[in-house]
Order: sequence, then structure tokens, then C-alpha cells
Amino acid sequence: MADLHSEKILVLDFGSQYTQLIARRIRELYVYSEIHPCTMPLEQIRAFHPHGIVLSGGPASVEAPGAPLVDKALFELGVPVLGVCYGLQIMAKLLGGAIDRTAHREYGHARVEVLEPVGPFGDLRKGEHLEVWMSHGDKVSAPPRGFHTIGKSDNSPFCAVADPVRRLYGIQFHAEVAHTPRGRELYDSFMRECGVSFSFKMGAFAEESMARIRDQVGGERVICALSGGVDSAVVAALAADALGPDNVLGLFTPYGAAAGRFHVPLRTVDARRRFLDKLAGVTDPERKRKIIGNEFIAVFEEEVEKDRKEHGEARFLAQGTLYPDVIESVSFKGPSATIKSHHNVGGLPERMRMKLIEPL
Repeated sequence: MADLHSEKILVLDFGSQYTQLIARRIRELYVYSEIHPCTMPLEQIRAFHPHGIVLSGGPASVEAPGAPLVDKALFELGVPVLGVCYGLQIMAKLLGGAIDRTAHREYGHARVEVLEPVGPFGDLRKGEHLEVWMSHGDKVSAPPRGFHTIGKSDNSPFCAVADPVRRLYGIQFHAEVAHTPRGRELYDSFMRECGVSFSFKMGAFAEESMARIRDQVGGERVICALSGGVDSAVVAALAADALGPDNVLGLFTPYGAAAGRFHVPLRTVDARRRFLDKLAGVTDPERKRKIIGNEFIAVFEEEVEKDRKEHGEARFLAQGTLYPDVIESVSFKGPSATIKSHHNVGGLPERMRMKLIEPL
């Protein structure tokens, strides 16, 4: 089976509120993408083997002291690079262009005229206009040597530039947001520049996930921690399909009004009163999440011990950690901050000696 993760787009995060939307738009095109901090070392970028790189926007000014940048050698890796807003300004500054610091930010709708249909504009026609969303202070006042202008707006004469020989492209606007209606087409054109096969689809992902579960677990037994939500239910279904339902036990711990149907052997633990007692008087959302996570693990430990006495030790725990859970729970130590914690990010207490399976 082909590795669905072999064709990867690297999104470097400079602190934009839209960074996650970039990765989502790319995945909607059936291409695998990952977000990493803008501080990712060049050697790690090489080892990642990206088919293409997107430099996100960000709130900083490239002319400000200490502004986040990248290693200039990134543009010599031989893979297509798309700079978005701040990402365009980084590209222009590092490669010898000029940046103007404007007195007022441009924020809102704008119209961009297509001057040349190349790179992200590859499916457009010369002379047509795009409705786009701007959110920037600085702007490119002169593109670097080797670049030419492929799009302009009234306020930004170099709002889209390209060096087709090196496959380096930049756009001043945000193609990933809904306010740029044809943004999907621009990312689609850039993906084709990256030479991907558009094969990251859910049917193939499910097959690959089940194959990984079988390889990791063999014929052993797996316990799934079920909350009644979609994520853990999907993991339980994948594990049951991969291993057979007799090798999977679902521990369902409803800590609210959760309910659901599961086609795996299910042990329901009604711990609602425990959770309510622990949460009494707590109003802070982050404290609530921590309390729920800790109590969930406590209940889970008790039930795993009961199961061990009946069936022997289960060495594997399957849980529904998603990629957004990791992004929300971990600060990339760049300009973006942690959003919130998730109790299924970071693993279980070491004393449980269980190996994690996280197919999602």
C-alpha cells in the first residue's frame, strides 16, 4: 500500500490567525499537509522532504527588530514555495526586494487584476479580476531580481509575484479564507506546481490506518477509551474492523449527556456524579478541561485494572487524538500561542505501561 503521507506540504507558521485554514484548504484538495513553527531548522525541513512549502501570514513587520524570518537557503531547496501575506514579505526581503512600511493597515476586501496566469494564478486568465481579502501593514515596493508581477491591486502594485524558474511565488492577500471566493483554485494550482497526486482521501486513509493498527498490535487486545464523541468512536470502529471485535474493548465513560451506539464489546461506566462533584464551583474553562482529563484517567485506570483481572493485561490503548488537538494543545514556540489543552494529548501515566495507538 502506498504511503499517503509521502507527498507532504509543509506550512511554516509565523503566527497568522489563518495558518490552520491554510493546512485545511490543502487537505480539502486531498493533499497531506503539516503545520510546523517558523523556527523549524533547515536540516529538519530537508529531512521532512516536502513537495512544497507555504509560508503563512503573521502579525509582525519584517522590518521590525527580531521579526521572525527563515533561513534564506530555504528558497534554494528546489521545491515550490508560496509566501502568503507576511510570507511574501519575508521572501521579498531575504531575496533582495524592498518593503514599504505603511502608516495604516489594509484590511478588508480588495480586487486583484491578473497580469500573468502562472503559479497560483495558473488557471486564471490575463485581465480577469479576483475578489480577495487583505490584512497587512507592510507591502512589497520592489520585487527581488528574477521575480515579476503577476497580480496587482489599487493599493498593492506587487500583490502577487512569481519567479517561475525557481518556482517561488508570493501573494499579499489571504487565499485560504472564505472572503477570497476563488482561493481554492489558487491553492489547487500551487499544488499542481508541487507535483502531488491528490490521493490523500478518507477511504484510502481508513485502509492505511487499519493496516498500521494490525502491524502495531498483531494479535493482541486493544482497549478504546470512549467518550461518546465522534473521534473515539471512529477509532474504536477502525480497531474493530482491523482486529476483529473480539480483540477490542470499548470503555464508555459518559461525563455529560453523551450517548451513542458502538459495534464493539462495550463496558459502560457511569461516572457522571464523579465528574459533577469534581467540577462543582469551577468556572474557568481550562481548569474544567484539566479536571475532566484527570478524572477521566482515574476512572479509566480503575476499569483497566478490572479488565486485567478478567482477561489479562492489555498492552495497547487506542484513542481519538486528532491533528487539530495537537495544534491546539502545543505552542509551536513561535508567534502562535497555545489555544487549549486536550486530555488525550500527552499520553497516560507511565505506571499504566500501555502503548498508544492514535490512528487519526
